[in-house]
Amino acid sequence: MANQSTVSPEAARNQLESRIDPTTPRFEKNMRAMAALVARVRNEEETIRAGGGQKAIESQHNKGRLTARERIALLLDPGTVLFETGIYAAHEMYEEWGGAPAAGVVTGLGRVQGRLFMLIVNDATVKAGAFFPMTAKKVIRAQNIAIENRIPTIYLVDSAGVFLPLQEDVFPDQDDFGRVFRNNAVMSAMGIPQITAIMGMCVAGGAYLPVMCDSILMTDGSGLFLAGPALVQAAIGQKVSAEELGGATMHAQIAGTIDYREPDDQACIARIRSLAEKMGHRPTAPFDRKKAQPPLYAAEELYGIFEADAAKPYDMREIMARIVDGSRFDEYKAEYGKTLLCGYARIGGYAVGIVANQKQHQQQMDQEGRKRMEFGGVVYTESAEKAARFIMDCNQNLVPLVFFHDVNGFMVGRDAEWSGIIRAGAKMVNAVSNSVVPKITVIVGGSFGAGHYAMCGKAYDPRLVFAWPSARYSVMGGDSAAGTLVEIKIKQLERGGKKLSDDEKKKLYDETKSTYDQQMDPRYGAARLWIDKIIDPIETRDAITAALDAASLNPVVPEFKVGVLQT
Repeated sequence: MANQSTVSPEAARNQLESRIDPTTPRFEKNMRAMAALVARVRNEEETIRAGGGQKAIESQHNKGRLTARERIALLLDPGTVLFETGIYAAHEMYEEWGGAPAAGVVTGLGRVQGRLFMLIVNDATVKAGAFFPMTAKKVIRAQNIAIENRIPTIYLVDSAGVFLPLQEDVFPDQDDFGRVFRNNAVMSAMGIPQITAIMGMCVAGGAYLPVMCDSILMTDGSGLFLAGPALVQAAIGQKVSAEELGGATMHAQIAGTIDYREPDDQACIARIRSLAEKMGHRPTAPFDRKKAQPPLYAAEELYGIFEADAAKPYDMREIMARIVDGSRFDEYKAEYGKTLLCGYARIGGYAVGIVANQKQHQQQMDQEGRKRMEFGGVVYTESAEKAARFIMDCNQNLVPLVFFHDVNGFMVGRDAEWSGIIRAGAKMVNAVSNSVVPKITVIVGGSFGAGHYAMCGKAYDPRLVFAWPSARYSVMGGDSAAGTLVEIKIKQLERGGKKLSDDEKKKLYDETKSTYDQQMDPRYGAARLWIDKIIDPIETRDAITAALDAASLNPVVPEFKVGVLQT
């Protein structure tokens, strides 16, 4: 329902007008489909938040320690919550080891004494906080977000170290365990404050993490050592207790490793909050922000607007009208390259440039005056060229970019090739690659093939990647992929002298499509950290604003250069 506030004549010229009828059967069908997807995600996330389960939680409490999420709740400012990233990390992975909910570590953005921090908190209820391969990658992703946006970081350490059965996948590579400590050093050199608190075990290589941070706290009863008592005895025959070897008292009084020794979790967190309160303020980014205004239309209507049937079109402007401030959008080259929407708006008060796939089919006129129909969600030569120019304009004007994906890919065929689709696509990819303003990606529907790259996929360094539960993520759609893979498999079998019946071909197709569909699910991508957060469509505006809040902490915007463009 439209907001009845008065709109100035200037604003009216860029105001998006909604033509949605929420009483239609199609709208209601879409509503039910999206609500079911959102409910599934919420229920799974609730299970993930339980960590290692009730017994493991009780074990943590019996040691006089809080759980990871209890510590976070105590650390954050009253009335605020963690903007959690990576909750689906390791989802349905490591099942042979009992699973690793959230990869055994909680990460996200939160306010402490009014300041935005990245929090990285080991969950000791999951395999004693041990590092699985995805644990290391999740911590590194959180650190990379902190590095890109200059976010002060707090680590609450309670970890048994590397999960030894999988050490070959945790230990050696550049995106494995050792990268965590390298990032500690780089962040410190960049002037990004890091506070760490040892609130349990911190052993072996993991002992370097806290000691490479700026401020180190430790609670009584915790342990910090390169090798625990059992390993020390096995290696050099020395018998020593954990407390004598690496307890808080020893590190405070003898080794001098820690800065603050605290009696328990509550006192430790109170000290962190006290230290955070006294940190200085650095310059912020030069991006423009004004007081935020709500959209004119209800966010709940997004459920009914987004088309549950991927083959059916919908108007992406209706999505924009429920996300941008005041439902105002200055559309760039509105009558050219119409399968991509480009334009300026505000979200949460921040000025942004938006690049969004238009899912309605569009009539376009070519240079010889002939009309043709262009498919919604497909990137054509004109739309790629338009987007490339718009992205360059945003960099010139210091305007962050937000990409909304529902893309089938680039147009193919003789006409597309003759029009220079590869050259135009390369131009758009170049502009995205070299963009220096913050980029935020929201995958609302399909994100396929080279279209995923051009729309700032994960490989193109978006500051954060969000996905609706309706997102689909792969090289090509499930039907096309399954048909291609099955055809290849049938030819391989036929070369070996085996001819499949129609029933066998159907069974092979169904099995292949099922596997492919599972891999297109956003939860599959989120489990592997291709997606930072699966969001309820209603939360899209808040998620983008949170990302822009983070990006605004980094005052450095390098000089924009695109190199050679294929003109």
